[in-house]
Amino acid sequence: MSAYTRLLLLCVSLAGLIGCSDDPQQDSNIRSRGFVYCGQDKPTTFNPQLIDGGLTADTLAAQLFDRLLLLDPVSHQPLPSLADGWSSSDDGLVYTFNLRQGVEFQTTDWFKPTRQFNAQDVVFSFKRVIQPDHPFHAISGGRYPWFDSQGFANLIEDIEVVAPLTVRFTLSRPDNAFLSNLATTYAVIHSQEYAQQTLRAGKPDQLDSLPVGTGPFFLDSYQANDFVRLNRHENYWQGKAAMEQVVFDIASRGTGTLAKLLSNECDVLSSPVASQLPVISADDNFSLDAQTGMNVAFLALDSNQPELSDIRVRKAINHAINRENLLNSVYYGTGTKARSLLPPMSWAYNHGSQALDYDPAKALDLLKEAGYDKNLALTLWVPLEPRPYNPSPRKTAELIQADLNAVGIKVDIITQDTVNRFSAIDKYNSDLILTGWVADNGDPDNFLRPLLSCDAKKAGLNVANWCNLSFDNLLELASRTPKLNQRLNYYHLAQDILDTEVPIVPLAHGVHFQVHHKSLEGLQMSPFGTRSFSTVFRSEI
Repeated sequence: MSAYTRLLLLCVSLAGLIGCSDDPQQDSNIRSRGFVYCGQDKPTTFNPQLIDGGLTADTLAAQLFDRLLLLDPVSHQPLPSLADGWSSSDDGLVYTFNLRQGVEFQTTDWFKPTRQFNAQDVVFSFKRVIQPDHPFHAISGGRYPWFDSQGFANLIEDIEVVAPLTVRFTLSRPDNAFLSNLATTYAVIHSQEYAQQTLRAGKPDQLDSLPVGTGPFFLDSYQANDFVRLNRHENYWQGKAAMEQVVFDIASRGTGTLAKLLSNECDVLSSPVASQLPVISADDNFSLDAQTGMNVAFLALDSNQPELSDIRVRKAINHAINRENLLNSVYYGTGTKARSLLPPMSWAYNHGSQALDYDPAKALDLLKEAGYDKNLALTLWVPLEPRPYNPSPRKTAELIQADLNAVGIKVDIITQDTVNRFSAIDKYNSDLILTGWVADNGDPDNFLRPLLSCDAKKAGLNVANWCNLSFDNLLELASRTPKLNQRLNYYHLAQDILDTEVPIVPLAHGVHFQVHHKSLEGLQMSPFGTRSFSTVFRSEI
């Protein structure tokens, strides 16, 4: 049985492991005790270490878990969280973190903690990821896509307990993005005590399906394809949340999410489709928030496929796609045209090559030169779930299909309900993959390395299946040098390689929209995904 198959089996078993409670819509006190959140996909696990996006990583993780550090949403610099201070050696190889005192783990039906958070929990949480012989490494499939795409196991030479509230990371090389990476939604801290309990019981996979963290809410109940209910962590170290519970409506049956919002079945709608925005804005009961996102939508070209191994074909596809049409028809003027994988707000943004602009005549010439002017047929994999970087993936795919058909490329669209890059590689073996990325931090490395490095190809996140050692070397140099102007130069050179090789076609940078009932206050948006709901309260009913 493959690791991926084992992970799928775990996902199916989640519903059986967690007792189902009453339908949240039948709870008459829900609006006084909490709120209902709509608009994202179904969880496949409750451990963000095991995935590369979706509801768990984007939203649930910030409620269930804490990390050592957080990111300032404006400056993008690391801030204290479970670590209230840190220091580094002059050579950039050793980082020592002082941990916060008095942090309590959640008490649930499946775990009653006997001690507070300490350095052992930090060591456990990261050693599980990086050590193949760790007793929990292979649990739930043994795949850690975000960490693997970063080459995290090769970066971390050792993690050790120095004192009960002091932990030391020793790196194999300097890495300017290290602190920012510890603040990402994937770098969560688990309870070592709870892990040992599951191991003794012979049920170690419960660590991922019945989570225990230090976050402001704990998992109360989960019903597959219906809802996830979180209850307030009464002993949360930053003070208990204002709301007693949060219910995530993940049901796909019945009315759509906009209808649920307008009928007050939902209080919050994440990432509404762009065409819905005029309806929402016209309703005085709701507030529409917008956040310029650190994100990108792009088309990955699988360079392992014979036709796409020809750079002329890849350039032809790029020239054939009308980005302005995408912005007008999909984003309704809310997005910006992508010329690079990095968004314009990134300090390392490079405007990209003007030679790769929309030019169908040039596309026809390149295809004819490559011998594919009449007989090229490709498959395009499309996840249907709206995302901040792409509010309507199906429509985007159909427009791309029409553009490519205009230059003689026949495209067969394959759809999937949710974002799961592994399916595109493991199952469908698609030629073209419509996907995107929401940054986990503000470092340029966070776009370039997990999406296009050779490590990312091995991890399964580099769906272009493209590996270029010169590109990787530039990323390595940028991660090591302490001089900002040198880092900028290396990142620009790396983007020049992308313009030349065209492993991906950048499409657009989207604006992240979120709608909430005006009675809710304290919702905070971030360019790096959803923040904690601990500050949310209802001012009126």
